[in-house]
Amino acid sequence: MSNIQNAIKERILVLDGAMGTMLQRYNFSEQDFRGEGFKDFRHCLKANNDL
Repeated sequence: MSNIQNAIKERILVLDGAMGTMLQRYNFSEQDFRGEGFKDFRHCLKANNDL
């Protein structure tokens, strides 16, 4: 743990998890990805797990 704490003091650390893989299990539709915020967006958003 002290190695991580020292690294945090020296630089930016990135935690890379498997959230996108977990979301794919739900098989969301295009409408699920759009929601209210992107309802009029011109491009396909399906599988854009960064939303």
